[in-house]
Amino acid sequence: MTQNTANSPLDAVDLKILAALQENCRITLAELSEHVGLSQSPCLRRWRRLEDDGYITRYTALVNARKLGSKMMAFVEIKLAIHSDEAIEAFERAIRQAPQVQECHLMTGQRDYLLRVLVDDLDGYDDFVKTVLRSISNISSMETSFALHEVKTLTQVFEMRPAKKAG
Repeated sequence: MTQNTANSPLDAVDLKILAALQENCRITLAELSEHVGLSQSPCLRRWRRLEDDGYITRYTALVNARKLGSKMMAFVEIKLAIHSDEAIEAFERAIRQAPQVQECHLMTGQRDYLLRVLVDDLDGYDDFVKTVLRSISNISSMETSFALHEVKTLTQVFEMRPAKKAG
C-alpha cells in the first residue's frame, strides 16, 4: 500500500525517515542522516517530531516464534451471542490477557472477531480453546483455520512514497 500524503503534513524526507526506521530501527543517527540527505541536527529534529506527533508509536524487535517453540499459527473467527458494550468489553479484556493471541481484529461480515493465535502444537491449541475461549460465555460460534505455510509477513506498516502530484 502506498502512503497518501495529499492531506498529510509529511514530506518526502519524513517518509524516507519512516521507511528507514521501519527497515532497521537500530540505525544510527549518522546513518539515517546520510540515508535521507540531511545533516544530523535537522534529521534528529524530524525524527523526534515524528515520535512526538505519534507517527512512530514504538520500537520493537521481530522474534522468530518457531525458534521459541510456537510452531502453529491459527486464525480463529469468533461470533458473539450478545453485542452489548459490556459483553464486547468482557470479550476484548479476556482476549487481551491471552498470551497466545497475537492479534485480534473487530470485523465486518459474518464473524465479529478474527484472532491470530500462536501455539506450540495441537495440544497447545486445545489448551487455548479450553482455558481461554470456553471461559468466555458470550461466544456463540468459532471457526479455526491453521496456517500451513507463511507466504508473506509484513515488517513494515506500508511502503513510504509521496503521493504523485496531480497534473
